[in-house]
Amino acid sequence: MNAEQNTPPAVEPDAAPPVVPRRAKGGALWLLPVAVLAGLLAWQWHDSREQLNALRQEMARQIADLGAATRSEAQSDQRLLARADELAERLQAVEQQLAESRDQEAALQALFENVAKGREEADLLEVEQAVTLAAQQIQLAGNVPVALLALRAADVQLARLDKARYLPLRKALAGDIARLNELPLVDLPGISLRLEQLVNGVDKHPFAVHGRPQESSENAPAPELADTPWWRLVLTDLWHEVRGLVRVQRFDREEPALLAPGQGFFLRENLKLRLLSARLALFARDQWTFRNELTVARSWLARYFSPEDRAVQAALEELKALVAAEIVVDLPELRASQQALLALRESGARR
Repeated sequence: MNAEQNTPPAVEPDAAPPVVPRRAKGGALWLLPVAVLAGLLAWQWHDSREQLNALRQEMARQIADLGAATRSEAQSDQRLLARADELAERLQAVEQQLAESRDQEAALQALFENVAKGREEADLLEVEQAVTLAAQQIQLAGNVPVALLALRAADVQLARLDKARYLPLRKALAGDIARLNELPLVDLPGISLRLEQLVNGVDKHPFAVHGRPQESSENAPAPELADTPWWRLVLTDLWHEVRGLVRVQRFDREEPALLAPGQGFFLRENLKLRLLSARLALFARDQWTFRNELTVARSWLARYFSPEDRAVQAALEELKALVAAEIVVDLPELRASQQALLALRESGARR
């Protein structure tokens, strides 16, 4: 349909309205639904276009948001990758430090084992020295108390180590300690000190006599020469001369041995030598020489020194007690402890 057909004919104002035929009225009626339909279609097209534009805008916005999120995720991924690389480097450093610490721990463990082994070896060496000292004191000096102290110190050292492989050695030490405790006590230092006291007291003991009896001038009355007649003085001098020529002595008992004034010094020195010889025999465990020297010293002391003096009497009693003392004891050998220590050394060498 062209423009001419669509354009309605011009109506003149003065002319009478044309008569519309019935057919023309029917054609105008069907145009109304068409126009309504066209309007609905136009409105629907317009609405669809608006919705499409809105949808495009929403999609554009979502796409923009998605792009921004993608860019943010990409940045986050980059940061995560960088963080992962940093953590990987740190993990590698930590693993390296852990490996170094393990090496150091192994080195420290080896050092600790070496130190512990060295300390244990030192303790075992101290135990061996104590057992050796005890054996020397028994064999050479016969000093049982010192040997007991050494063995007990060795047992205390082993108890501090507290290991099962030391039990045989501790058992052997206990047996040797029990055998030494059963021995009679010989106090060598005490006997030596008693002899020293006797030697120091020799110079203080008085002799029994000094050649002949001497009168004390203090007890003699002083003569009064002024009032005494001459004949009494002559008789007194004569009496002193006769008294000096005559000596009264008893033979029904043994008299003290006479000593010249110069022989007292040598007697004291010889007595000291006898006592010192007995002291040497004491340390040498020579029972016969010890008793013989003390017997001779006791006989000299009783013969040449005053028996009424208390110091001499005490010295005689002391010498009598020392002569009866036993200085020789059958001492056991510490073979059990030495063999157990040797076996322990051999087992340690095999390990």
